Amino acid sequence: MKRLILALALLLGMTAGVRADEPKTQGGPIIPATGVSEHILPNGLRILAWEDHSAPVVSYQVWFNVGSRNERPGITGISHLFEHMMFKGSKKYGPEEHANIVQAQGGRLNAFTSNDMTVYYENIASDKLELVVAMEAERQANLAITAENLASEREVVKEERRMRTDNNVFGDVVEQLMANAYTAHPYQWPIVGWMSDLNAITLEDCREYHRIHYAPNNATVVIVGDFKTEDAVKTVEKYYGAIPAQEPPPEVATVEPPQRGERRVYLHRRAQLPMLFGGYHIPEMAHEDMPALAVAQKILSDGESSRIYRKMVYEDQIALYAGGAADEAKDPSLFYAYCGMAIGHDIEAGEKALFGIIEGMAQNPPTPEELQKAKNQLEADFILAMQTNSRKANNLGMYQTVAGDWRLLFEIPSKYQAVTAEKVAEVVGKYFVPTNRTTVILIPENEPMGQR
Repeated sequence: MKRLILALALLLGMTAGVRADEPKTQGGPIIPATGVSEHILPNGLRILAWEDHSAPVVSYQVWFNVGSRNERPGITGISHLFEHMMFKGSKKYGPEEHANIVQAQGGRLNAFTSNDMTVYYENIASDKLELVVAMEAERQANLAITAENLASEREVVKEERRMRTDNNVFGDVVEQLMANAYTAHPYQWPIVGWMSDLNAITLEDCREYHRIHYAPNNATVVIVGDFKTEDAVKTVEKYYGAIPAQEPPPEVATVEPPQRGERRVYLHRRAQLPMLFGGYHIPEMAHEDMPALAVAQKILSDGESSRIYRKMVYEDQIALYAGGAADEAKDPSLFYAYCGMAIGHDIEAGEKALFGIIEGMAQNPPTPEELQKAKNQLEADFILAMQTNSRKANNLGMYQTVAGDWRLLFEIPSKYQAVTAEKVAEVVGKYFVPTNRTTVILIPENEPMGQR
């Protein structure tokens, strides 16, 4: 453990790129422990800059504070649709030209959408930083929102939905879990959207959505790598400064009411073997119980030495696979666990074993060895997630956009260290209870879908 803490300290110290005589730039002081500085332009655009001169490369990321939670029935999937639309050109660049230019310069780029955010990023040589800043600002300000682009990308997203959900057993089960675990909150609908809503989204929906949610005051630019902070901030202001702020997007006011009894769903579809997913409501990412829940998740469901996998797959051999994870989200989310049954074993045995292991941790808390191993793994995960410019930028953007403050990122190792076995048992007893659980059971059927 001490070696992990030392490694973390060395990592942060060596990659910070901050000297004692380095001047402070506009917008706020440099945080000595990390080398991260924060700047806010007059139009509300937030910039997080972290110098690392160990290699002549930079990661440039734009985090928009919008995801599927900001949608409404009738336009579900529009956040993900816009991720596609952003590659279809602007006033200055044609369709896919942005991507082609970055790749021609030896860079890599991509984007992703979640419940809570939409992110665009480039990893490229540091002398090309101004190029990607200019191109990102251009498509943010002057995106080509046309009927032709909407029609083409609508079909792309619909096909993606067919591939990842409609024709995918895991995707279908997870969609049913979310749709039934939430009765009020927008986490209930899929990020890719419902098919009928994808068909219904209009050009005016897209234009209004872009105007409000892609405004500079709803975005954070994260830059990590080989640059001078003062120069980088000036470059961002040069290209983004003229983009006008908009009225703040409406807050998501809906709060999911407490679940007061188990919800059960039986999904009949073509599949080979039964499968079970169970989800328990847990708090939002920044909640004080989340470090202990992260430790619980490591012990219960992470990897082949976890309690669930070891018991169900190795020892009892009733499951072919088993595991789980705890979602970290802006609003209260889910810890979910799953198992796929081995031939000759019914789903009832799997359910009894899976939920017995999870809920039984309240009376069977972590051993000292399990607790220390989980903390070691979590700290190692943290250190490994800070090894590259891209991953450091991703962590900063995540904590700013989802947790609400990028500074919380650097408190995580000490919070993991403070978790006790008693605290783990406490949070398990608080959240992992039958009345807080939604269960989805896949019942295999042989006939092709659509012929029932």
